[in-house]
Amino acid sequence: MAAVTHVCTIDYVAKMLSEDAELLEAIISNGDNLTYGSIVSVYASADETVSALTDEGITELKDMIGDARATTKT
Repeated sequence: MAAVTHVCTIDYVAKMLSEDAELLEAIISNGDNLTYGSIVSVYASADETVSALTDEGITELKDMIGDARATTKT
């Protein structure tokens, strides 16, 4: 596995996927939804953290949302 060289914040991922950021936060708040290491906490200050995803995490999240939507349509 290659080293992680960048991550994307949840707000950025929400814009990329045209999804609601709160929905994505709810999904990633359950650590069982994505592979360990796909979600990264970024410390902006002593009192503020921001959740971010690796490329693998973004792919997993996109697949999870697509599967969920396909299931509700069928």
